[in-house]
Amino acid sequence: MPPKSRFTRLDAFTKTVDEARVRTTSGGIVTIASLLIVLYLALGEWTEYRKVVVHPELIVDKGRGEKMEIHLNITFPKIPCELLTLDVMDVSGEQQVGVIHGVSKVRLLPADEGGHVIDIKALDLHSDEDKAQHLDPEYCGECYGATPPQNAQKAGCCNTCEEVREAYATASWAFGRGENVEQCEREHYAERLDSQRKEGCRIEGGLRVNKVVGNFHIAPGRSFSNGNMHVHDLNNYFDTPVQGGHVFSHTIHQLRFGPQLPEEITKKMSSKSLPWTNHHLNPLDDTEQITQDPAYNFMYFVKVVSTSYLPLGWDKEMYGLHSGQDNVGIGSYGHLNDGSVETHQYSVTSHRRSLNGGDDAAEGHKEKIHARGGIPGVFFSYDISPMKVINREERSKTLTGFLTGLCAIVGGP
Repeated sequence: MPPKSRFTRLDAFTKTVDEARVRTTSGGIVTIASLLIVLYLALGEWTEYRKVVVHPELIVDKGRGEKMEIHLNITFPKIPCELLTLDVMDVSGEQQVGVIHGVSKVRLLPADEGGHVIDIKALDLHSDEDKAQHLDPEYCGECYGATPPQNAQKAGCCNTCEEVREAYATASWAFGRGENVEQCEREHYAERLDSQRKEGCRIEGGLRVNKVVGNFHIAPGRSFSNGNMHVHDLNNYFDTPVQGGHVFSHTIHQLRFGPQLPEEITKKMSSKSLPWTNHHLNPLDDTEQITQDPAYNFMYFVKVVSTSYLPLGWDKEMYGLHSGQDNVGIGSYGHLNDGSVETHQYSVTSHRRSLNGGDDAAEGHKEKIHARGGIPGVFFSYDISPMKVINREERSKTLTGFLTGLCAIVGGP
């Protein structure tokens, strides 16, 4: 028998004594129990390895030249759609006065008649139903001293009442009920306005704006600029046959900045360590405000925080790039091809005041004085936070961690 080599004699594990090798019933039970425990622990280790968790982190937002979408759904039960105007403006100097794209006005029956939908109309100045098809092709309506709108149906003319109103707004003139305006009398504008006086209105849709400090507001009457001031034609709002007048009581069904996170994502993010839901991302949802004063102003000051959701397998090279996104439809902006979502969450502070001025003595705050004047309506001023929240999907354990734990479980017994 050849002598053993040094490697053959090398043995770091001592051998059990012969007495320990005797098979017994209790030993078999212990072996089976140990196998079951090992399998249970190994299954738990596998489940932990397959588990996906969302890890939040906070960074400085270095994005430049990006756009942002604002999605809104707001009901005004005591103001007709004919009186409401939506304007958007920001510090870059861009203004969207009388927004007409991506937003719809929904006419509603009076609240005491059920508040059901009467009609839905997109804010499109030149939809087919607004075109005066019956007019002579050579007809060119007068603009009554104002400059014809650039987007008129016929260049240099005001063929409809809406075009005369737009021309007046461009010239910073009040319009009123359109008395002695041929186009408005032909379209029975004043009669149509009076017939809708008791109706409500819901404004819903989306806007795409620059991602800079700005504001948007919903106020009565056509808006125009008077010097450096932004004003509205309030004649038809205050001069109304409705008892008590129109008021800006409203319900914000939804207001969000950017796309809504899918429900399966919010479920992953809704845990004891990360108690976020879409309601926390959009705190103004289901907000209701009541007033009986026609000259009343509601203001919401919103701080918007960029928020990214990065799923497993997201493309690092494409992260933060929105090239080609400007051409996508409203509602698709922020959804990238790798499954990641670029959206926003926000915090909000609200304020309300009467335009007649005065103090809050009735509420026990005599020292609080309100300025007199302003425009009735609902105003949203938004500011952009320099910080960004990234919610990144990750495995709770790496592959090496899983293998290490598995070896520890198997080798433990």
